[in-house]
Order: sequence, then structure tokens, then C-alpha cells
Amino acid sequence: MKFPALFLDRDGVINKDFGHVYKIEDIEFIDGIFELVRFANKQKYKVIIITNQSGIGRGFYSKREFLILMDWINKKFIENNCTIDKFYYCPYHPKFGKGRYLKDSNLRKPKPGMIFKAKKEMDIDLKNSVLVGDKITDVSAGLSAGLNKVIYFSNKKTSKKVFSASKLSAVKKWIK
Repeated sequence: MKFPALFLDRDGVINKDFGHVYKIEDIEFIDGIFELVRFANKQKYKVIIITNQSGIGRGFYSKREFLILMDWINKKFIENNCTIDKFYYCPYHPKFGKGRYLKDSNLRKPKPGMIFKAKKEMDIDLKNSVLVGDKITDVSAGLSAGLNKVIYFSNKKTSKKVFSASKLSAVKKWIK
């Protein structure tokens, strides 16, 4: 049985994007994210985070620090009565990665590798899945993977991308 998924970028969709966020004390959740994930859970969508994390490859923080943060984020969703089913991340960067992380990986958005990996591992129905991202690379990955519902949010009035509860709640209409 195939499952639809709600694919979420992390920085800028789940939490505010301050650039290479890897410390618990730097996480500020976006208003409405827990409500959206609860709704997707009730609709039997798999909720999957797909996130580029070149900060690992650039040496800004370690894979261990990233995994500790993701464990904490997962616990916060559980505390808010919702579930993230899985997360995928890409530590590589084609220009600025160091050592083994200097790689043009199919996992790095705008390429669709993380989405295809989720499809294979979790039996995801891509045509009925939804992706929410705050960058063109997110949108490109979703479209390249064949998703019909790709949602891009940004606030051009400020230099920072901003998600509000009303914007995230609008995503519900795409989840059936």
C-alpha cells in the first residue's frame, strides 16, 4: 500500500532560518507547524523532513550535533501530539564541502534524491504527496520528483523569510 507524504524543508518551514541552525537554543518553531503536522497525521500522510545540511560538510557542526538536534525536534513534535515519520538530510556540498563532503550528491536539493529515497524506503505515493519549502531549490526538488503539489512560501517584504500560522494552515487544503 502506498502512502501520501507531506515533505517539509526544515530551516524556514519547521523552524526559523538563521543560517546553519544546529543548536537547540537557536530553534524557534514556525507558528502553525505543529497544527499542520497534526492535521497531516490525522489524514494518514507520512510526514517527512528533507533538509540540506551543508553545515556538516563545511565543518560548521558535526553530524552528531545535527542528529542530537533532530532527536530533540522529534521529541518536541511528540510533545505537541504529532509525529515526524522520518527525516532525510544531505551533508554534501559541491563547492564548499570538505574532504568526503565535497560532492555533487543527488541527495542535495534541488535534486530529488531525498524524495526518491523516501519513496523507496517508505512506499510513498508521490503523485498524491505535498512538499512545502521556502527556497526555489525545495520547489525544484519536488517538481523533479513528480510531485503535483509543491508549495513555496516567502515574504518578500523583509529580508528574512517568514511563515505565519495562516500561511501554514493554508497548506491543509492540499492534504486530502
